[in-house]
Amino acid sequence: MTIKELRQLGEKERQKLFQELKDKMRELRFKAARRELKNIREIRETKKTVARILTIDKPSK
Repeated sequence: MTIKELRQLGEKERQKLFQELKDKMRELRFKAARRELKNIREIRETKKTVARILTIDKPSK
């Protein structure tokens, strides 16, 4: 998901997506540890999307 798409979402939608992605990351890590994950790159993409959400929601001073 690109930064533009994330900015178009409402704050509650971003928070919901953030929580879903955190859960997905946990599952991906477990699958990778059990050698069940076919696409390791999916972990990297999920981490980047989480970072984008955190960047958008970062409070400005």
